[in-house]
Amino acid sequence: MATRRQQDAVLEAERSKTKPPHLYKVLLLNDDFTPMDFVVQVLQRFFAMDRERATAVMLQVHREGSGVCGVFPRDIAATKVEQVSSFARQHQHPLACVMEEE
Repeated sequence: MATRRQQDAVLEAERSKTKPPHLYKVLLLNDDFTPMDFVVQVLQRFFAMDRERATAVMLQVHREGSGVCGVFPRDIAATKVEQVSSFARQHQHPLACVMEEE
């Protein structure tokens, strides 16, 4: 860090701290129509889960009404929600994917 003198005053660079970005949970919501295998496929494809982990999350969605797919910065979370929603619509499933601030 450099300092300079200007008319008998010492000027120092200010250090600003940047905060880490806010994180958002991406959640899948349960419905009575989307097949369980499709939910597992979505978790593997868009959240890079292995089959065992994807099955566990799918069962959590089924039993508890929702399940966390991952935690991401806002832009990434929004992209994941859009990708999943679009993929579900293309396959004519009502699977809902949402994000909420952690």
